[in-house]
Amino acid sequence: MSTDAVRPAFPLVLSGPSGAGKTSVARWLLDTEPDTVLSVSCTTRPLRGEEVEGIDYVSISEADFLTRRDRGEFLEWALVHGHLYGTPRDPLERMTAQGKIVLLDIDVQGAMQIRESNRDAVLVFLMPPSLEVLSERLRGRHTDSEEVIERRLVAAKREMRTASAYDFILVNHDLDTTCRAVLAIMEAERHRADRVLDLKPAHSEPILLEVGLVPRDERVPENLERK
Repeated sequence: MSTDAVRPAFPLVLSGPSGAGKTSVARWLLDTEPDTVLSVSCTTRPLRGEEVEGIDYVSISEADFLTRRDRGEFLEWALVHGHLYGTPRDPLERMTAQGKIVLLDIDVQGAMQIRESNRDAVLVFLMPPSLEVLSERLRGRHTDSEEVIERRLVAAKREMRTASAYDFILVNHDLDTTCRAVLAIMEAERHRADRVLDLKPAHSEPILLEVGLVPRDERVPENLERK
């Protein structure tokens, strides 16, 4: 596709248990792929450690969250570990219209809601190599109590049983390999025939017009066609 054309875009959901590597993969993609942006969720959870307001999350009160939810401002929302999380609808729709792949780092509940409300979304589930490795990763953070870690491990087993509902499953043995696999998924999805043709790209890809892949009523006027 021509470099000045708007590329096919879609929401890319990354799910997996805490410690599977979702945040690390998302950061790598944002640093590597310029047409990728992060969907910033609203949450009632206080920010942790180095998290930055408006970049990692938007912190709002429970009352404000419920008001926005009832107005239909969230594409999906969920209660996770006692806190509410929601994906704002307007920024996601605006960014995909501009040709940006929008990353959503959300849990299984949210991913299934996205699947119902946006059939164009691509769902990727990240798994740790084993429960033992997951346990080591969680304990290595030194941020949660033993009680919280045990609760997360129980939740991880439950979440991983839902992976068959996703489009792709990646076992994160090695972060670099996993990141490149997600990037390959993104590129392949961008070149799916339905996505390319849905853009009505007669201006940017004349060959589609020449061979008749662009419907007659969507063809550009003769004086606008590339010479």
